[in-house]
Amino acid sequence: MNSVLSEEEMIRLWEQHTELEFATRDAAATVATMTPHNYVNHVPVMTGGRGSAEMLEFYGKHFIPKMPTDATLRPLARTVGTDRLIDEFVFSCTHDVVMDWMLPGVAPTGRKIEVPMVVVVQFEGDKIACERIYWDQASVLVQIGLLDPAGLPVAGAETARKFEDPQLPSNALIHAAAMRN
Repeated sequence: MNSVLSEEEMIRLWEQHTELEFATRDAAATVATMTPHNYVNHVPVMTGGRGSAEMLEFYGKHFIPKMPTDATLRPLARTVGTDRLIDEFVFSCTHDVVMDWMLPGVAPTGRKIEVPMVVVVQFEGDKIACERIYWDQASVLVQIGLLDPAGLPVAGAETARKFEDPQLPSNALIHAAAMRN
């Protein structure tokens, strides 16, 4: 079923949804912007839920109260289609709480995280039907000190810097691998 929302209405609804998550921090109001059969999938760690009851529990117990207070989203690009909106942004925070939704079971490290993310938001009628959120979990693990990047084809916060500034050099991992061989 295609959205009955215009591009402007999809943007308004999505921005209201994220405001309710990050600023207002209201799980019930956030879920009210979604269809009853909605789903959220944080692809790298498979957290989220399906349907209003699961989403109320997820937002109310594992997402909103487990979000660092300094969390920010720095938008890079937005694409809006017939029934979808795709946002590219950098998620930034200090890992000062157990973040069930991103780092389940990992004690706070006090370290800064900056990671490019992409969210695909699908609409049905006048509500959000689903969110699929993608990020590089290896980059997050490097930044909080749980993954040593030495000898591995992974990077840390520099992925966010390159994401925001395409003029930065490419192929650093290729050059580092060549130097090791």
